[in-house]
Amino acid sequence: MIQRSMQIQLANGLEARPVAVLVQKASMFDSKIYIEAEGKKVNAKSIMGMMSLGLNTGEQVTVIAEGEDEAAAVENLENYISGNEKE
Repeated sequence: MIQRSMQIQLANGLEARPVAVLVQKASMFDSKIYIEAEGKKVNAKSIMGMMSLGLNTGEQVTVIAEGEDEAAAVENLENYISGNEKE
């Protein structure tokens, strides 16, 4: 299991479109992937779960992945969340 804390650097935070992109990215991996923020942990492959977090730019989240491709999953999501990768 790998977990890494990071800050959301997307211009509009995690609104509907960025959440959809994040869920698509998470779904490319076989690992179980979760996003944790403010004591709430949701499946990163669930659009409804991710929307329920209501995350904004500047907030801290922890990405948790467990499985064969966990390292690649965390790195890919970190690149997206930190604003280093375009939609």
